[in-house]
Amino acid sequence: MKLFDRTGPIKWILVVLLVVLGFGSIVYNQYLIDRILEQERASVQLWAKALEFNALPIHQEASRLLLDAIADLEQREVVPDSVIQNLYRVESMRSMQNFVTDELILDNRGKFELPAVLVDDQDRPLEYVMLSETGEPIIEYSFRNVPISKVDTEAKRLAYVQELKSTNPPIPIVVGEGAEAIRQFVYYGESSVVRVLRYVPWLQIFVIALLFFIGYTSLISITRMEQSNLWVGMAKEAAHQLGTPISSLLGWIHLFRDELSESNQQFSALDEIEKDVDRLKGVAERFGKIGSKPELQSMDIYPILDESIKYMEARLPKLAQEVYIEKDLKATGLVKLNPELIQWAIENLMKNAMDALVLDGVERSPKIAIRSLVDQGQLIIEVEDSGVGMDPKTQKKVFAPGFSTKKRGWGLGLNLTRRIVEEYHSGTIEVFRSEPGKGTTMRIYLNMA
Repeated sequence: MKLFDRTGPIKWILVVLLVVLGFGSIVYNQYLIDRILEQERASVQLWAKALEFNALPIHQEASRLLLDAIADLEQREVVPDSVIQNLYRVESMRSMQNFVTDELILDNRGKFELPAVLVDDQDRPLEYVMLSETGEPIIEYSFRNVPISKVDTEAKRLAYVQELKSTNPPIPIVVGEGAEAIRQFVYYGESSVVRVLRYVPWLQIFVIALLFFIGYTSLISITRMEQSNLWVGMAKEAAHQLGTPISSLLGWIHLFRDELSESNQQFSALDEIEKDVDRLKGVAERFGKIGSKPELQSMDIYPILDESIKYMEARLPKLAQEVYIEKDLKATGLVKLNPELIQWAIENLMKNAMDALVLDGVERSPKIAIRSLVDQGQLIIEVEDSGVGMDPKTQKKVFAPGFSTKKRGWGLGLNLTRRIVEEYHSGTIEVFRSEPGKGTTMRIYLNMA
């Protein structure tokens, strides 16, 4: 049965939603990255074209010829000064073209912030000789937007060139024609925006997973709270409903006892009936304590276990062979507990052990063993049966509310037992050992007083 299994569909809906959101985030983020990479490549291609255009020999040759012509004309007195001034204006226009090329195209700070380098056909960065303020020559390399610390040695420069080469396809630059053409390449990397965007989907997935965890945990907490409230309501209502017929039964027993003599055979039957009615009264009191904090007393566990065993011995199932209970109660010392609730837990374990002997209709060697011992300051109560046993999957769900391997079981006994042990006595309960066809051993651990 899955009486309280309400989170299954919701859980899978949340998982599917998480997967869809995560996959959609990755796809859309990759789309944005691809668009940005296209724009960045277009900017680099523009830069490369500007470099190629500016490096054409025809421009340098035209400027040199124009300056030579101006110098020659200046030596001739017949040439008016106005002509020479006009020629200088033409040369200055050439300088304006260089300013546009250098400042608006080659200076890429306003276009893109990509690490880039211009290399020759041997993948070596191009060198430029610049003059310092003191007139000393300084070698500059064709790196752009690259920290000096990454390219301050020859080995670092070559390594960084290979890193950029593997990041994006190179953009070729061809200066000249034929066999004398000079081939150069622009290698470039990724901008900081793209590098950040590559981590965004994983951050989003982490946040979504965190929200899923918080939501699912909250759902489980709400479900458990509802179960707890249901337990309390059912228990108190059961205790209330049992009170009236139990009192009535006790009255009828006393009435019959007054009418019968002690020598009558039925008189002894009334004693057994009265024991069972007293037991019902104890059960009603147990239900009445559910939901309220029980009073714990420092007590010896032996008389409590002994009383539970004697009560269950008189109610053993009738099988082909006599079911016997093996008792080995070695534990000594005081434990803080509520005797009625602990008896309830032990009786639930013994009842499950009895049911396990004939659960699948096959009678096994009927044996139930109850043991108690003290180990490392803990009292251990062990209930072992020779019944059908459980597979690992069943062991994980055996304490879940509503889970039962019996056709007509409500699946509440072991869950109630765990609540009594863990919530009311701060102990633990576990399936210590179980194997299909060979039986099960349950263990309760309680702290010594």
